[in-house]
Amino acid sequence: MPKSIAELQEIARRVRREIIEMTGAAKSGHPGGSLSAADILVELYFDYMRIDPKNPAWPDRDRFILSKGHAAPVLYAVMAEAGYAETPVAALNTLRKLGSVYQGHPDVRFIHALEASTGSLGEGLSIGIGMALAARLDQRAYRTYVMLGDGEIQEGQIWEAAMSAAFHKLDNLVAIVDYNRIQLDGFVKDIMEIEPLADKWRAFGWHTLEIDGHDLTAIRKALEEAQSTKGQPTCIVAHTIKGKGVSFMENNPKFHGTAPTADEVTLALQELQ
Repeated sequence: MPKSIAELQEIARRVRREIIEMTGAAKSGHPGGSLSAADILVELYFDYMRIDPKNPAWPDRDRFILSKGHAAPVLYAVMAEAGYAETPVAALNTLRKLGSVYQGHPDVRFIHALEASTGSLGEGLSIGIGMALAARLDQRAYRTYVMLGDGEIQEGQIWEAAMSAAFHKLDNLVAIVDYNRIQLDGFVKDIMEIEPLADKWRAFGWHTLEIDGHDLTAIRKALEEAQSTKGQPTCIVAHTIKGKGVSFMENNPKFHGTAPTADEVTLALQELQ
């Protein structure tokens, strides 16, 4: 049955708690960009994508690729909450431990339900194009969703892929930019400005939307508009907050790639009660 907004918000709250707990336990990882992406992934996995966690190899499933693979904690938490057998909730705190299925970046050798191993930035959209083309060739109705980081799209391969997807009129492909405005070394505008971002995607031939990436209703509406758009791929520029949900992490570049301390874990979990 479809979930209510309140139910989705509760799942997103649990996912955020799990992100804090697993990165704290690992003493490493990328909490900020995982927290910013939580609402989008919850909407995709629990309300919109055609998937079956009990049959992850279902040929007609929709595909999701986390191109910004360093945000693996959010993907692991969402897949665990969704009930994929390979990603148990009880093992989330083994993140980055030797032998854990929860590697520092998504790895299909450990979790076969993943669509691709990711984390070498700039490559996910190209992988998604291959899947979208395969769906067309195989005459299947599945759709492919690729989440990109805003720092990641400074990579030239992203724009080569953007040009290719528009040329091939891949209307079964959706790129979602987690636009939290912070990358590893600081604020995106200070490293390499990417504005005017939406206009760039439009210029490359994409149907482009801008939304609040924490508004579940807006996310759903954007995904519906993407599905109804024919003849061109869609880019959803999702305006988000790095570290969303934890006051001392929000808009703080420190927490791009720094795990919370034990005391910070306690404070964060109190905020996420």
